[in-house]
Amino acid sequence: MSKGAATRKYTVFPFGPQHPVLPEPIQLRFTVDEEKIVDVGVNVGYIHRGVERACELNDYQRNVYLCERVCGICNVMHALCYCMALEKLVDVEVPERAQYLRVIWAELNRLESHLLWLGLLADAMGFESLFMQFWRDREIVMDLQERTGGNRVIPSTCVVGGVRRDILKSLAERFREDMVELRRRVDKLAPVILKDPAFKRRTVGKGVLSYNDALMLGAVGPTGRGSGLVKDIRLEGYQAYKHLKFEPVVEKDGDVYARTLVRFYEVYQAIDLILEALESMPEGEIRVKPEKWPEGEAVARVEQPRGELFYYVKGNGTNRLERVKIRTPTLANIPPLLAMLPGYEVADIPVIVLSIDPCIACTERITQVKKGGGS
Repeated sequence: MSKGAATRKYTVFPFGPQHPVLPEPIQLRFTVDEEKIVDVGVNVGYIHRGVERACELNDYQRNVYLCERVCGICNVMHALCYCMALEKLVDVEVPERAQYLRVIWAELNRLESHLLWLGLLADAMGFESLFMQFWRDREIVMDLQERTGGNRVIPSTCVVGGVRRDILKSLAERFREDMVELRRRVDKLAPVILKDPAFKRRTVGKGVLSYNDALMLGAVGPTGRGSGLVKDIRLEGYQAYKHLKFEPVVEKDGDVYARTLVRFYEVYQAIDLILEALESMPEGEIRVKPEKWPEGEAVARVEQPRGELFYYVKGNGTNRLERVKIRTPTLANIPPLLAMLPGYEVADIPVIVLSIDPCIACTERITQVKKGGGS
């Protein structure tokens, strides 16, 4: 460090835990030189709820409802991942039709999450009309969740051994019509995302994460795929994905715009996967009931809208689990976020932070307790 740099005075200021652009509390501490970001620190832990411990106190079947509430937006993914792990312990083979139904609801969940995020990004940049239009179109997805699952937000369709509800032929036809209508509406909004110069000025070249940094820091989901990582758990073919035409959406520029494009194109991809699943879904049973208590250890992974979701479960031969461990994608994407921010201006902070689509409620898994008191 030069003598001038050693004596230079920097300003440190907090961003959060309460901030208009943050839907949930997280604190970032920025060291800035005038308007340039020099260094970033992070504080989490503001909304820890003890979900993992609660899962150890409940019947393992009832835990499905609890896991759904780890994240209100990605609820189907949490229920699916938990059920997939439990099904390994109780030796249950999920019926093929149920696997297709799970994929349909999982991709609906992805649509809901991405449309919500695109609206939030537009709002953070001052595109109020675009924000309202994305959220208006998201209502199609919410209505379908209510029609097929009974609830707009948390449909509670996954159970250990299959699914709780079926999609009848009459409803499947309405499903197709709504997906076609959603695609038509997204087509109308595409020019703003793909061509608008004001939108590009706020996103192109901002928050760049190189391929090597994304790889070394363990970026997952659109955050990693926006930097060129071909990393998507759906490539492993869990559930009915092995029967569907799927290739991950990948962009190479590594900036906010690249991550936006990944999510935007995944909206189209989710619509295609839902339509293909509805077309090729076989007839048959939708649920097999477990005939033994869970015993042993198992892990499961699914591709959440934000990236890899990981569940570890340990059973002891009773109706209560000995251990449940959850690793959500936002936790994996915090180190990449800290690498994106230095070198950019303070005005770029909201858009760069939003570009990883942080879900803090998912992230709060651990509380550290100091010997001297406090946490």
